[in-house]
Amino acid sequence: MSFNVLIVDDSNTMRAVIKKVISISGFKMDQCIEAGNGKKALDVLTDNWVDVIISDINMPEMNGFELLKKLKEDDLLKNIPVILISTESSDERMQDAFDMGAKGFIKKPFTPEAVKKILYEVIGVSDEGEYEGDRGDDEAFDF
Repeated sequence: MSFNVLIVDDSNTMRAVIKKVISISGFKMDQCIEAGNGKKALDVLTDNWVDVIISDINMPEMNGFELLKKLKEDDLLKNIPVILISTESSDERMQDAFDMGAKGFIKKPFTPEAVKKILYEVIGVSDEGEYEGDRGDDEAFDF
């Protein structure tokens, strides 16, 4: 099983780094969509479905916290897990993120292993990238 990921960061270079790190981590990514800020991310989500959003906190126009707030206000988008990523990794900042509904927090700098682990935890899959319920006997289904 592979997943669609939305990467939101105002830096083209940082988006490329995050995409590359996810790719080399072994995380099973199908489609990778990018946006330069929270406002653009919301626009992207009108035409694309994603399984998880990785967003920087500090961005112009609409930052990661503002994006998270907008997502939580939308009945269709509120259940997409959001992982915030930032150099600001104080306990208070991380708690703010979780209080606002973030499902994960990645501290910069990060390793591929750490990114993969948090992605799998947030999406709710095993270390092999499979949902626990997907390991059943396919012959039991009649379709």
